[in-house]
Amino acid sequence: MDKGKIAGYILLGAILLGVIFIPGYLKIKRLDRQSRDLEMQITELKQTNKRLREEQRMLENDPFYLEKVAREKLGVAREGEVIYKVGSPKHDQ
Repeated sequence: MDKGKIAGYILLGAILLGVIFIPGYLKIKRLDRQSRDLEMQITELKQTNKRLREEQRMLENDPFYLEKVAREKLGVAREGEVIYKVGSPKHDQ
């Protein structure tokens, strides 16, 4: 065989290997990126769950925190108290 045919077969073999392996490699890279994104989401959700469990614990066991939340978020007042809501004045332009 001459050197041109050998080089042609080598080139053809390299192209075939590329056609066979490149799609699989790209899929692995995409799945790896997706896996890392999901791991980040899991970490964020674990932190959110931890914060929410702590808030739940405080609402169930800390009457001062429960009162604070009720006053701030629900506008609850003690008997005899009057709640004044002060807002910024609206300017008509």
